[in-house]
Amino acid sequence: MRPTFFIVFLVFCLLYGCNENNKIEEEISKIELDLNVSRFDEEFAQAQPENLADLKQRYPYLFPEQYPDSIWEAKLKDTVQRELFLEVQKAFPDFSEKEADLTDLFRHIAYYFPSVSVPKVVTLTSDVQYDTRVVLVDSLLLLGLDNYLGSGHHFYERIPKYIATSLESKFLVSDVASAFANKVVPRPKDRSFLAQMIYYGKQLYLKDKLMPNASDPIKIGYSQEEFDWAVANEEPIWRNFIEQEHLYSTDRQLAARFLDPAPFSKFGLELIDNESPGRIGRYIGWQIVRSFTERNEVAVQELLSIPAEELFKKSNFKPQK
Repeated sequence: MRPTFFIVFLVFCLLYGCNENNKIEEEISKIELDLNVSRFDEEFAQAQPENLADLKQRYPYLFPEQYPDSIWEAKLKDTVQRELFLEVQKAFPDFSEKEADLTDLFRHIAYYFPSVSVPKVVTLTSDVQYDTRVVLVDSLLLLGLDNYLGSGHHFYERIPKYIATSLESKFLVSDVASAFANKVVPRPKDRSFLAQMIYYGKQLYLKDKLMPNASDPIKIGYSQEEFDWAVANEEPIWRNFIEQEHLYSTDRQLAARFLDPAPFSKFGLELIDNESPGRIGRYIGWQIVRSFTERNEVAVQELLSIPAEELFKKSNFKPQK
């Protein structure tokens, strides 16, 4: 193929891809969707003991039967709970912007997963239970807003820094997308490191489709500096995985080293370890899935069920140098 022809062909493909994406986004924007958001955090903070019966009737899932009313009455007066509410009010005096972003997210979900129903959204305080900051069940989405007050907030002083950096409001919608992806991306039966990387890569690629206007650092939960490091070091990361024969290993320690949340990834090389962000294996899995979709036309739901080995071979993945 002559260079000039190749350039013209490449430009055509890029323009065609942009036009297709624009067409899809136009269709998604026309989807009618009624997202209902209830500010339980505000309702509870403003309640009096005599209002509890009404709240319990409207939000039974937030009042476990084994707890007597005295527990909730004490919580209404608790100074820590009052401070939690006040800090959430400062951060989220108006939830309309996040509501619009969530509506856009669920429009994209409705487009790619038309059988999925739109959940009722309930905001609350959760005593900073960051591991369950977002809970998504079939018809309900619970958002613990006290987990999004900003990484430097005094509530988070005793939380490890690598976790606290994710407690920013800019990550809220991305966390909801992650909760949805966790429900629809099948866990691999293959226990290899490669299969686990591609599992998380599928989740992140799904966020590409559900959050097309979000930045890549927001999708993966990195700072811009961490993401830039990952991009700049793709080739040595991949070379390390190959040379150390990690890809087809079933060593469970590899997940702790490269996939699980952590302050840094653990290559066993001091200089790299100190500079690297955690979960770098998820980033590599994401690039493998992206490489596959660039070379293979496949529907989103179909992609999620493709076995990792098949996807990897057809991806022809080559890291950036």
